[in-house]
Amino acid sequence: MYKLMDNQAAGKLVLRLTLGSLMLFHGVAKVLHPGTLDFISGSLAGAGLPGVLAYGVYVGEIIAPLMIILGVYSRIGGLLVAINMVFAILLVHSGDLFALTEHGGLRLELQAFYLFCGLALMFLGSGRLAVKPD
Repeated sequence: MYKLMDNQAAGKLVLRLTLGSLMLFHGVAKVLHPGTLDFISGSLAGAGLPGVLAYGVYVGEIIAPLMIILGVYSRIGGLLVAINMVFAILLVHSGDLFALTEHGGLRLELQAFYLFCGLALMFLGSGRLAVKPD
């Protein structure tokens, strides 16, 4: 029973599948609604950055989640998700950094979840239950 409760590989797999699959939904939504890319490009231009960086959203929300789910260069995938979330927070949600919802929760809790899970995966690695364990 103790071995079942102390299985780091299974815990890392749960982290990978949760982060990867939930973030992938965001990426698929952006593929299905390409107008979102215009909004992102506009936000980047408003911050003085080249609009072409908007295509990075596909890296952070499709390629990185697939890397994470499969366990192929999961540490890099986690870093890419974290970078993606830093851009999202700074470009779109900076006014909500310390804001609460009407129910008292942090307005950026979803963004914080993705950011910190990405960082956790970057530090922990994929675990043994991966296509390419690291």
